[in-house]
Amino acid sequence: MTDQTAKLDWRDGVPIATAFDDPYYSLDNGLDETRHVFLDGNDLPARFGGDFQVAELGFGTGLNFLVTWAAWRDAGQRGALTFTSFEAFPMAKGDMGAALTHFPDLGPMADEFLQVWQPDGRPVKLAEGLTLHVIIGDARETVPAWQAKADAWFLDGFSPAKNPQLWEPDLLRAVGTHTKAGGTAATYSAAGHIRRALQDAGFAVTRTAGFGRKRHMTRARMPDAE
Repeated sequence: MTDQTAKLDWRDGVPIATAFDDPYYSLDNGLDETRHVFLDGNDLPARFGGDFQVAELGFGTGLNFLVTWAAWRDAGQRGALTFTSFEAFPMAKGDMGAALTHFPDLGPMADEFLQVWQPDGRPVKLAEGLTLHVIIGDARETVPAWQAKADAWFLDGFSPAKNPQLWEPDLLRAVGTHTKAGGTAATYSAAGHIRRALQDAGFAVTRTAGFGRKRHMTRARMPDAE
């Protein structure tokens, strides 16, 4: 598909995707939301170690990556960490930098990331043992073609009502195919059709407490290898 830079509006300093009329992170506290939904939802950082692979639908501002990097660093950088994200509409570097100023605790890491950020689809190393790979294109095509499997998935597309393409059953089935035995997935959404699609993809699915104004979220886990 044609590479397209994300078009944005801004609301109280928070970027809003014009195409989907949806914010890139919680208007309440994006940092705490990421920690609750994607770190806690995937039992991280406790599971870091060995050659650990995180995969994500929707790179957005890079906030989830930076929070994951910080958690891995604070846990002692056990093993190697590869963070692969699938993004159709990458943000311009200036917009990304403006969005990340909301999170001063991540400032030094955000600066280091922005120095190397180019939406060209090439992997980059940001620290010893840490690799970021943002794959540009339609996830319905790029996830099935991916030649790896994740230990943990961050399912962070825009609202299913506004961006249904990132929640289609065939795509979530591809997510399941590209998840290691015992691997996990988490999302802020608790919509019934998403939970059913994840179950059809092979996950055991649970609905748990959500963040902020969202009452529930979804956690999913693949069976262990026999």
